[in-house]
Amino acid sequence: MLIGLLRQAVEKRLMRTLDVQFAHMLADESQPALMLAAAWISAEAGEGHVCLPLAQLTESALFAGRHPELAAAIWQAAGAPDDWQTLLLNSAAVSDGSLATPLVLHQQRLYLNRMWQGEGKVAEFIATEPVAEVADSSVLRAVLDQLFGQQPEDWQKVAAAVAITRKISVISGGPGTGKTTTVAKLLAALIRLTPGALRIQLAAPTGKAAARLTESLGKVLPDLGLSSEEQQKFPAEATTLHRLLGAQPDSLRMRYHAANPLHLDVLVVDEASMVDLPMMANLIAALPKQARVIFLGDRDQLASVEAGAVLGDICRCAEAGYSVARAQQLTQLTGCQVAGRHDEQASAVRDSICLLRKSYRFDQKSGIGQLALAVNAGDLRRADAVFAAGFTDIARHPLASAEQYQQLLSDCVAGYRPWLQLVAQQAPAQQVMAAFARYQLLCALREGPFGVVGLNDRIELMLQQKGLIQRPPAASGKWYAGRPVMIARNDRTLGLFNGDVGIALRDEENNLKVFFSLPDGSIKAVQPSRLPPHDTAFAMTVHKSQGSEFEHTALVLPNHFLPVLTRELVYTAITRARRHLTLYADNNVWSKAVKMRTQRRSGLQERLIGQ
Repeated sequence: MLIGLLRQAVEKRLMRTLDVQFAHMLADESQPALMLAAAWISAEAGEGHVCLPLAQLTESALFAGRHPELAAAIWQAAGAPDDWQTLLLNSAAVSDGSLATPLVLHQQRLYLNRMWQGEGKVAEFIATEPVAEVADSSVLRAVLDQLFGQQPEDWQKVAAAVAITRKISVISGGPGTGKTTTVAKLLAALIRLTPGALRIQLAAPTGKAAARLTESLGKVLPDLGLSSEEQQKFPAEATTLHRLLGAQPDSLRMRYHAANPLHLDVLVVDEASMVDLPMMANLIAALPKQARVIFLGDRDQLASVEAGAVLGDICRCAEAGYSVARAQQLTQLTGCQVAGRHDEQASAVRDSICLLRKSYRFDQKSGIGQLALAVNAGDLRRADAVFAAGFTDIARHPLASAEQYQQLLSDCVAGYRPWLQLVAQQAPAQQVMAAFARYQLLCALREGPFGVVGLNDRIELMLQQKGLIQRPPAASGKWYAGRPVMIARNDRTLGLFNGDVGIALRDEENNLKVFFSLPDGSIKAVQPSRLPPHDTAFAMTVHKSQGSEFEHTALVLPNHFLPVLTRELVYTAITRARRHLTLYADNNVWSKAVKMRTQRRSGLQERLIGQ
């Protein structure tokens, strides 16, 4: 009976087929409560949660209050359980983590075993890292003064001191706070402080993020004043985490792991907010013992698509401030006034984190910057006031009628027209791809008229009507010059990874190929037929846009509210814009999205304190 009801939940898209199959594998109808718990924790993992607190195992919480009739029927079929702790631990499928069981119950939280293991590895790694020795603090101070100057308040300089004096460090900051500049100077300091060879590796979750990190560091390098010998040690390009770890096609196995560690001394991981818990655990396992790791990102951005919000969980430890001893050390090393606080309950991890506080891109005159601050704080009144203040770099349009929807499509055509004209002129691939980054439409959803699929179809149709693209007849396939595509699955053989964006263009022999920018700045051309799964990318999801920036970003929200619409999603979209932002949204949907905060359930913060 219960299995039938759970399958009804799959039909209503409240659970996945995978969740029900997993539950059926662990329990039969004689163990209905276990079956429900297994399906529920599997579904939670699919929603990005690492664990399921037992307090959440209630009838009213099932399906987050949606479809209460089905939730009530499932709850009764499961025996209306009230003592989950006893019920679960009496099952052979559940343990406290000391046994190899599919489910783990720890501190009133239910985990899938791999999530339990991954969270434990991350907590142990982050919280028990050894403090790096400072051989001569006066030498370090002199190097930092040389690279950063001497200002009474310089959080970039403090961040560098934090990273140099810790084997594991986290640097978090919003748009324009100078994360890349900080890392460039930090690496220059490490090079100067380290005699002999120093193997430095840069990595990011996506190819686009890796390419942007490579480009940004390349621009800063000439200003660092490094000697030719020191420049030889400076990393030339970033790679993706999948490439770094040697991801195997159609496999969870990695080439590099605990028994075959990476060959590096320093690792910088950019866009760390996008790194999910399983990937973070794989990365940690592959690190050699002597390696120094610097995680870089924006803790307020959307968390990873997969389970976990590792960067956000770690950065919450920084809310306690630095310990008094650590603050004194950082003040001595930087000349900046760093305050410390006594807090016996705080995690020691707080002393390995630096939050960059000053934006050099967005000031009081920037509508984008002011809007990002308001949305990040969940302050709707302030956000609406920013739109009403007359800033020239932001605009908001309602989306309540068919005419307004058509205006959205017309605006997209105007945004994409310049680079499609370059395509028609057969401009060089590099020029076309640079022009493509000047305008991008972002969506919260994949499906429907306000999602990626629906908008891509409608934009293509209008571009065809305006003569900007020449789509072939349906029977001839989807390819045409100017079609932008985003890779949806890693293909290590081709060197293409999830999130990489390419554009179909004619080559010198007039053959249609898809051109991709590689992290080193070069261009790669691939036959369309050889591409792994991909999607048209006139519109892309906000999730897929992470690690990218666009001169003009347009964000469209659906005309009805959904739980996926959160302030983190809106903030992430806003901060993709460098010079201009346009919002298309119903006022009610906008209001709810700014107020809604993403909840990712995990036990990582508590385990960091416990360590």
